[in-house]
Amino acid sequence: MRWYSTLTVLAMVAVVAAELLWIRSGVFRRRAYWLALGICALFQIPVDGWLTKLSSVIVIYNPEVFSGIRIFWDSPIEDWGFGFALMTLAIALWVRQAPGEGERPEPAVAAAADEPAGPRP
Repeated sequence: MRWYSTLTVLAMVAVVAAELLWIRSGVFRRRAYWLALGICALFQIPVDGWLTKLSSVIVIYNPEVFSGIRIFWDSPIEDWGFGFALMTLAIALWVRQAPGEGERPEPAVAAAADEPAGPRP
């Protein structure tokens, strides 16, 4: 069985469902989310590609557990699915826990943030 492929799809579906049904951060509608995924991809291409390139393999995948589909310099497509799931979950949870637009932190926290650092004269 293609366990790596199956787990990748399950992770992607679970994260999308969690965002749409529970987290509800709205990240899929935010340009910043898609930009963040793009920036991560720019770094993932050379790093994942270097580690998994077929001409000089550093990380070896058992061909019986993944689809065999490779993109971007021989990276297994499953690596991209897990990357999507991880980034989406992290960003969605981050956005959800952040104060909403127009909300301010507690007054004590806001006052402390306005004070200059260091000893008082």
